[in-house]
Amino acid sequence: MQATDLDLLTNAARKSGDIAKSYFGQSPKIWNKPDDAGPVTAADLAVNAMLLESLGGTRADYGWLSEETEDDAIRLDADTLFVVDPIDGTRSFIEGSKDWAHSLAVVHKGNVTAAAVYIPMRDMMFTASLGGGAFLNGAPIQPTTQTQLCDATILTHKANCNKKYWKAGCFPDTKIAFRSSLAYRLCLVAQGRFDAMITLRPTWEWDIAAGTLIVSEAGGTATDQTGRLLKFNNPHPQLDGLVAGGGIHEPLLAQLA
Repeated sequence: MQATDLDLLTNAARKSGDIAKSYFGQSPKIWNKPDDAGPVTAADLAVNAMLLESLGGTRADYGWLSEETEDDAIRLDADTLFVVDPIDGTRSFIEGSKDWAHSLAVVHKGNVTAAAVYIPMRDMMFTASLGGGAFLNGAPIQPTTQTQLCDATILTHKANCNKKYWKAGCFPDTKIAFRSSLAYRLCLVAQGRFDAMITLRPTWEWDIAAGTLIVSEAGGTATDQTGRLLKFNNPHPQLDGLVAGGGIHEPLLAQLA
């Protein structure tokens, strides 16, 4: 873990954007991952290759966890590692939406210490360092203080509204919205554009590592769906869902069955 980690991530995120934009709208080659795990494009792989070379080459003692690299248990022996999603929201990328992101984080002994999430088609660079605050393009950000569910807007997929997940037998009386990228959803909550985000599926670490630090450093809270604090670099790199928000975090969490 080094003081310059955040600068390293930020620069790599911008390079990622340059690569991805060169493929965007150009009908890049697409493959379907095994076990119906979703699509991957030539852009995902090109960004991943650059990140592995530039980040891994600069911090040879750091471990590595990426959606587009075959997982290696050797990362579990590393005190510090990179956790990256080369393109978060690949389906949006393929469809021509602007709402995909590059999500880059440094994790030290289970905790995220530096994070950059870049949305290149909107030129939005979200950054955070542990104890250093959270920023959008260099300006401080903070989540909303909204505590009333009836007045809140939550970023979520409609599958999470199923009555089986909620104590009252129905989704809370809130407005909902959606963005494909989990990393972008987290940043929009940190920015105060939305009051909270929630996903109840097992959640890959590379999707949320960077965004959860940005939320917490902005002044919000991010936990799994049971309210447990998040720890990263697990043997199976998934967490038990995610609830993140400002003032609405606890009221929302309390409604979950």
